[in-house]
Amino acid sequence: MFKLYLDPGHGGSDTGATGNGMQEKDIVLDIALRIRNILNSEYANVDVRMSRTTDTDVTLAQRSSDANSWGADYFLSIHVNGLDGTAQGYEDFIYDGLSDTSQTAQYRDIMHEEITKVNELVNRGKKKANFHVLRETTMSALLTENGFIDNDEDAAKLSDPNWLQTVARGHVNGLERAFNLERSENGDNNGDDDNENDPIYRVIVDGTQEGAYRVRQNILNAVDRNLDSANEILIQRIKD
Repeated sequence: MFKLYLDPGHGGSDTGATGNGMQEKDIVLDIALRIRNILNSEYANVDVRMSRTTDTDVTLAQRSSDANSWGADYFLSIHVNGLDGTAQGYEDFIYDGLSDTSQTAQYRDIMHEEITKVNELVNRGKKKANFHVLRETTMSALLTENGFIDNDEDAAKLSDPNWLQTVARGHVNGLERAFNLERSENGDNNGDDDNENDPIYRVIVDGTQEGAYRVRQNILNAVDRNLDSANEILIQRIKD
């Protein structure tokens, strides 16, 4: 059983970054819930525990202690950025006391690759920091920063539920590769193996990206979900 501790940053009185009428705490909870729902519905032998599932206050110490006492295999903290309105893009962090050849860095490399394949954000790179949740957790940990809420271009994506679903899917794709997760019999695989060398396809419904998928059956399922209501469905290959 793979045990994932999923941490939507901030919450309650701590809004996190703000901009364009949005608050970080709300966006990251949305993404994290989508990650949990995909894992629960499509994968076998995965147990997901979240630091919060609603808009509540949770201290940093509570998050790391809860993950440690639960015995998580991986700690994944979801955030969005804010700065000065001009900065934009995606970046992720591991603890700065770790080497680039550590197991945590190897997991990070896979996660970074899968997320940046689909998120259509400027790639700001793989970074390190002395963040509490990276330093105080006893398992490998990653913190992702998914765009800048005060940048107009990034904010347009952050306000789009289809884009949020795609970003969640990118995180799940990374987890699947990094930890060799197996799809459940009632998931979207239907016997069609997901190979990391297979191309990824965007499914675009009436001009809006519905998702990005590697497994053939996932693509067909996305088309089927929208077939009755859409005027136009496009399938666009984005990786050779």
